[in-house]
Amino acid sequence: MSEIGSRTVVIIPTYNERENLDIIVGRLRMAVPTADVLIADDNSPDGTGDLADAYAAKDDHVHVMHRAGKQGLGAAYLAGFSWALDQGYDVVVEMDADGSHQPEQLPAMLAALADADLVLGSRWVEGGAVVNWPKSRQFLSRGGNTYTRLALGIPLRDATGGFRAFRSDTLRTLNLAEVESQGYCFQVDLAWRAVRAGLRVVEVAITFVERERGDSKMSRHIVVEALWRVTVWGFEDRTKWLRAGQRKSG
Repeated sequence: MSEIGSRTVVIIPTYNERENLDIIVGRLRMAVPTADVLIADDNSPDGTGDLADAYAAKDDHVHVMHRAGKQGLGAAYLAGFSWALDQGYDVVVEMDADGSHQPEQLPAMLAALADADLVLGSRWVEGGAVVNWPKSRQFLSRGGNTYTRLALGIPLRDATGGFRAFRSDTLRTLNLAEVESQGYCFQVDLAWRAVRAGLRVVEVAITFVERERGDSKMSRHIVVEALWRVTVWGFEDRTKWLRAGQRKSG
């Protein structure tokens, strides 16, 4: 049974995305007309929040959360998750505002949620692709995901991607109050928590398209910092496992 008929909300965090917001929300509303949209704006100086309000005023499927300032992707999603759970949504989706995630591929992800607790839109499974990325960027993403898979022992090809669909019960299982990670690392954190909780995590091939308008928030520094945190998590997890084994054998 498809999850498309469930009550669904797509959370779109924004910071200075005025050039992209109208386009991506319009495409999303056409691709999945029954889904609601929550725009979580971090007080964008370029007026993104005002544009979001204008959209919400003419479409009752669109909601806006105005946040005090730029606090990071992870904080925006956590606030959005809390709002979505309070509102009783069955399915909660993460999607970027910059056009890199194709709303037209969301129906396939929602359909896959019928047999999963979390669906990841994946660039690095068979059928996945990236558009307008240099080889160096592809190498960094592939390498980062390979390292994450080995360091954390998770069977995921694209744990860093930000296009994903959760069952609401999945979010309740993940102990979101304990999540402190941000950005690139935030996505790894949630995927790892889901795997460790024994939840069904499925990857669906997507095409990721590099933004055409506005400035990217991604940098090599962010990726390196995230991989360092993954290293720490993996070390701590293996240490706990070894200690548990020693206690049993003793």
